[in-house]
Amino acid sequence: MPPGRSAGPGAEAELPEYAGHYRLEGRLGSGGMGVVHLARSASGMQLAVKVVHAEFARDPEFRGRFRQEIAAARRVSGAFTAPVVDADPDAERPWMATLFIPGLTLAEHVKQHGPLRPARLRQVMAGLAEALRDIHRAGVVHRDLKPSNVLLAEDSPKVIDFGISRPKDSELRTETGKLIGTPPFMAPEQFRRPREVGPAADVFALGSVLVHAATGRGPFDSDSPYLVAYQVVHDEPDLTDVPDDLGPLIKRCLAKEPEHRPTPDELMKELRRVSAQYDTQAFIPQQRRAGAGVGDREPSHDAAEETHSRSSGAPTEEAGASRSPDGPAAHTPEAPGSRATGVIRRRRALIVGGALAVVLSIAAATVVLTSLSDSGPSSARSTSTAGRAVHGFKPWARELGGGSGDSAAMMPTCSYGGGALRCAVAGVLAASVDPRNGGVLWSHRSTGADSDSGASPTTAPVFSGGLVHAISSDGMRLRALDPSTGKPRWDMDIAAYNGRVLHAGGTVLLTSADGTVTGVDGATGRKLWSHRLPAQTQPTLAYFGKGLAYATTMSPDGSSTQVSAMDPESGAVRWQRRISGNLTPVGASKGAVCFTERNMASETVALVRYVPASGSVHRSQLTTALPQATATLHGDSVYLLAVGGALVAVDTTTGTQRWRVETSISRGSAPAADDRHVYLTAPDGRLLATDIRTGKPLGQTRPRLGSEPGRVVGELPAPVVGEGGRVYGTAPDGSVFGVDGREPGRW
Repeated sequence: MPPGRSAGPGAEAELPEYAGHYRLEGRLGSGGMGVVHLARSASGMQLAVKVVHAEFARDPEFRGRFRQEIAAARRVSGAFTAPVVDADPDAERPWMATLFIPGLTLAEHVKQHGPLRPARLRQVMAGLAEALRDIHRAGVVHRDLKPSNVLLAEDSPKVIDFGISRPKDSELRTETGKLIGTPPFMAPEQFRRPREVGPAADVFALGSVLVHAATGRGPFDSDSPYLVAYQVVHDEPDLTDVPDDLGPLIKRCLAKEPEHRPTPDELMKELRRVSAQYDTQAFIPQQRRAGAGVGDREPSHDAAEETHSRSSGAPTEEAGASRSPDGPAAHTPEAPGSRATGVIRRRRALIVGGALAVVLSIAAATVVLTSLSDSGPSSARSTSTAGRAVHGFKPWARELGGGSGDSAAMMPTCSYGGGALRCAVAGVLAASVDPRNGGVLWSHRSTGADSDSGASPTTAPVFSGGLVHAISSDGMRLRALDPSTGKPRWDMDIAAYNGRVLHAGGTVLLTSADGTVTGVDGATGRKLWSHRLPAQTQPTLAYFGKGLAYATTMSPDGSSTQVSAMDPESGAVRWQRRISGNLTPVGASKGAVCFTERNMASETVALVRYVPASGSVHRSQLTTALPQATATLHGDSVYLLAVGGALVAVDTTTGTQRWRVETSISRGSAPAADDRHVYLTAPDGRLLATDIRTGKPLGQTRPRLGSEPGRVVGELPAPVVGEGGRVYGTAPDGSVFGVDGREPGRW
């Protein structure tokens, strides 16, 4: 909902106009402690500013707790929180400013849209478990995790309001003062031993939050906070209507004794096992017979149907445009392969395995398809794959190695550039892999604290400025390496940019918290330019392989998006336009830029095609909303994969849906495409291919889960489309593998 001014009586009527030098523009929300405002800095940056109620500002004890909250929020600033920009706990009305992140809270979402669907619930559970893991690693215990403190941002859940006291949220008191927490989401020890509260209390709160997300109510429900407190300490939780597969795991979170609850790491591993039944290996009709190559299979008896549907809706046009004096953009052809995005675009996914029947739809005809299952587990040590050469190329697989750290440690991530695969995995900052046979040409290991973390880098190394650029797994450093030897050429501290790094050809684009964008020469590490982009307060950047980079900032109410196209080398803005809707660019082709449009529930509901030369905007509504969809543009079509497995192709020039298939993978990578096929990575390491014209499934490689079935993978790397029709994938067993994309039926 749009922010508004409060004119009511009491504490909210005494709203100041400024907090420090930040002008308060509207009220985003309020609670027992204070009011959260939408604000702008002098440079136009959008912020969420919490201003403490006057009655608590006069309480020295409360000011001390507010200082602790500020310190805690600063310590955990990262992918799962709203970063702190400024604060003044000593002001007459203490305040704290964080970056404004659009999105509903979990409480708002459940109130407006009802309980989460099971697939979305599992995703939120995994994201919050990962968030608590990082929060606890920073030495912080939240103590007040609840639905209104979980923000359902576009990329992942965000946890807000750290370590606060909300005296107005509760009538209860402890012997030594005010209760810390909100009774329906507090752990038993917060009532019994409030001075001994540890990380396990947050896990208990997570269990209560998930019950609310699944059912719309808490596990301990009463109008009386005293009765709720009694139930929390003495009664069993009410898990009615909680999905059966998640019930036992949530019940463990709600154990009365802290030592009986799982840790966040254990939660993520258990989630992998819980979710195994929701993925499938039953994807492909008519695989080749066993013994013919990569991932040999034996026939199973699963069958599937295929359906082809077409949208009847035509695109609509919005007239009018405002372009800069630089004029319209030049033709910007799309990038081959998959879309490049900044580190900030992170989404969480679960590795899932198992074999289920899959139902695929095709309009006007029903075809019985025979699917095939894997003949056995993969070997994490294998360095080659049995298989015959196709078009002179023999399939291969190579384990890159890595550490034994957290659950996402073993999924490599790769890109293609300079004639080689550039890959990273836990313990390996960058490795150059021969795309012909999988031979490792060189490997540069992680060093220092980053190597001790056991985590995988979140982005693949990139070929930029004639060098291989690799970002450490903690996002703190950018290192440029010689492409022939792997030896360091230059190194840069990028901690201040909080992961907002994008490679645009030979230029590295860095975005700071105040919205300033800096261009760095990829060859030398020298700063080329640095400035704010007009009308872009907190830009998210995207680049599609050639030409311009694109910056987008959503309006506070989510009704429109400011789009700017800029030259990466000079930083010059070529054109800018405000377009209605919450938009994300997915590609540029034939003089047009294409976007997906999302609603506040993070469902993709439309595609938007903007032509800078004419200023025309064509909007094509999807026949059905696609939850948490990822997308790529190839030619005139956008290919979207939604949570739950729907893969959809839409022609952006006509606005019609070309085809739709149900893959039944609960969560997959962003699609990648060439002129023949659309490719996906499944959570169990399979590479899947469909016909780009019809959506018909054509082939898949075998699963590669490795020796740790409990491992949970974060964002799934998209397949890499290389030269000569070759396609490369990565898997949870730590392997990188190459297949001939021209004949998926032989995989």
